[in-house]
Amino acid sequence: MLRTLAFDADDTLWHNETHYAETQEAFRALLRPFHDDAWIDARLHDTEMRNLGQYGYGIKGFTLSMIETALELTENRLDGTGLRRVLDLGKAMLDKPVEPLPGVAEVLAELAGTFELMVITKGDLFDQETKLAKSGLGGHFSKVEIVSEKDEATYATLLRRHGIAPASFTMVGNSVKSDILPVLALGARAIHIPYHLTWAHEVVAGSGESPFPVLESIRDLPALLAGW
Repeated sequence: MLRTLAFDADDTLWHNETHYAETQEAFRALLRPFHDDAWIDARLHDTEMRNLGQYGYGIKGFTLSMIETALELTENRLDGTGLRRVLDLGKAMLDKPVEPLPGVAEVLAELAGTFELMVITKGDLFDQETKLAKSGLGGHFSKVEIVSEKDEATYATLLRRHGIAPASFTMVGNSVKSDILPVLALGARAIHIPYHLTWAHEVVAGSGESPFPVLESIRDLPALLAGW
C-alpha cells in the first residue's frame, strides 16, 4: 500500500521558475547593447551547465553564472555599476516572497491525515530551507530532504535511509527528468504536475502517451490517490 507521498518543492509547491524568467529578462536588458537575446540566453545556459558541478543548483550559483557570462560577453568591459546590477538581481531573487501554488495548502492538509508526507528537493541547503519556512507549509511534512541531485542513486539512498519500500512510495513533481523517471526506475510510483515554465536543463523529449499520471493541478491529486 502507498504509505509515503513525497513532493518536489520548486514549481510543485510554490512558484520558482517565474522568478528566474523575470531575472533573465532583466539580465538580457543589461547586455543588449552588446549582443542579441538569443545569444545571451545560449551563453548563460552554457555557463550554468559548465558550473553545475562546482556551484550546484540554486540562486547563488545562477548569480555567479550571470556574472561570469556578463564578463565574457562584454570582454570584461562591464563596469562596477553593471556588476552591481547583476548582484542586485540575484539578491532580489533571494528576497522574493514564497507563493504556494493554488490549492497546495488545502491538499497537503487533506493528505496529511492519510499519508506520511515528505519533501525531496534539490538546490542550495540554506535557500531551500528558507523557502520552506517562508511558505508556511513545513508543518505538513514529517521528513525534508534537500539534495544536490535527484537521480536514481539519490532516491535509492533516501528510501534506504528512511526504511521506505519502493512499492509504498510515490513522488509528485513538475520535472519528468528529476521527479518522475528516476523514481519509476526504482519500481516506485510518480505523478507529474507540469508547471507552465520549465528550465531547459529539466526538459525531456516526449515520446507518445505518458506511462505515468499527469495532472493539471495538485487539486486533482486526492481523487487520483483515492482511486489507487
